[in-house]
Amino acid sequence: MSVAKLPLKKQIAYACGMVGWSIMNNTIIVMLPYFYLPPKSGCGLVPLIPQLMLFGVVNIMSVIAASGRLIDAIYDPFIASLSDKSRDKHGRRIPFMKWGILPAVIFCGLSFCPLVKAESTTNAIWLSITLVFFFMGITTYVIPYNALLPELAATPAEKVKLSSFQQVGYVIGIIIGALVNNFADLLQHLFTINNRDLAVQITVWGLAIFSGLIMLVPVLTIDEKKYSDGKPSHLPLLPAIRHTFSQPNFKYYLISDFSFYMALSIISSGLLFFVTVLLRLPESLGGILILIMVLVSLLFYPLVNSLSRKIGKKPLVLFSFALLSLIFVAVYFLGNFPFSLKIQAYALVFFASFPLAALGILPNAILAEIAEKDAVESGENREGMFFAVKFLFIKLGQTLGIGLFAFLTIYGKDPGNDRGLRLNGLCGFVLCLIAFAFFTKFREARARSGSVRHIKSRALK
Repeated sequence: MSVAKLPLKKQIAYACGMVGWSIMNNTIIVMLPYFYLPPKSGCGLVPLIPQLMLFGVVNIMSVIAASGRLIDAIYDPFIASLSDKSRDKHGRRIPFMKWGILPAVIFCGLSFCPLVKAESTTNAIWLSITLVFFFMGITTYVIPYNALLPELAATPAEKVKLSSFQQVGYVIGIIIGALVNNFADLLQHLFTINNRDLAVQITVWGLAIFSGLIMLVPVLTIDEKKYSDGKPSHLPLLPAIRHTFSQPNFKYYLISDFSFYMALSIISSGLLFFVTVLLRLPESLGGILILIMVLVSLLFYPLVNSLSRKIGKKPLVLFSFALLSLIFVAVYFLGNFPFSLKIQAYALVFFASFPLAALGILPNAILAEIAEKDAVESGENREGMFFAVKFLFIKLGQTLGIGLFAFLTIYGKDPGNDRGLRLNGLCGFVLCLIAFAFFTKFREARARSGSVRHIKSRALK
């Protein structure tokens, strides 16, 4: 049965889902280390988790960051398998998405509500629990949501376009998530709130509720059966996982994606530290820098779309990894360049704008093509499993990135004692080189004329 082409307003509705979960995800990534382990720079926050070392190697914040991801290691492919095999009359994806929204909202807010208003291991245990349930809620939404992309977009060009809308949604989420401190400043000014912790908590709860409402948009407005021709998979969970990992091209993609997101998580977690400690600028500038970087990156979107059609996606991805590696080297020297501190900050975000655009748009479009090519060859629609494995590796990368950042803060995270922050720049440099090296082995299939959906239809006949 032929399906309708997704109209522009539905593409925008689909992107709204990305806005919502991106706000919550980036709020967790950017604010969590800063909220629980603030620098000694007069930010108005107090440490809430002790800098304890486990086995003399890993600090407690690193363990907390990993807690939720351990559950994800099982839960991601479980949700993907259920979604791939679903025979729900409303579709395979959207019925799952709606159940993930409320728990994600609740536990995002609770992650910033420590039980003890001082340094305490009780807070560490509480945060570990809230993060587990937050990640489970987000996973229930995100895995089916991303699996919709190859089903809603027929041709490679349409996939890149829909992925571009997705990425616009994601960067809007980055902007809003990065402005938590700015919103908290506004709350303190308007309502005379003296307690900085309380201002941040109110802000996070407000953003979480707003995110949940935005995540409802694709659930309520997209008729999955009308715009998707996905058929339930028949493969059991373990064989489906094995088959997904059996593709060499997918493995190179995964390792590169993992390294990139680990590096990106380092810079996201460290942004406020880099601004306040290395550059000795106000923390409110952190949100403004993110806003500028994202707005500049949006200007590159048409260029990325055009170049991907002309020269392919792989060269753009490799160039972006190479440029990011140089940016991480610059992080190591922040505050020591022979020009003003503000110019150093603005130059850094300007040069990061193109990689943010390219690595935001292209990887999802590439994975959508990998998943659809596999469906043509195997006759099994397992888009959910491909995206589940991808997001499992993303989450592991983000977790290890946060953990590595938190670990290195032991070696200095304060003005005059900043060695740990600078070492994060060198780690990001190495991770980007690893991503570059593995993606050179990726074999890109250049787009052929005609719809992949039509090719799949003929193959199944």
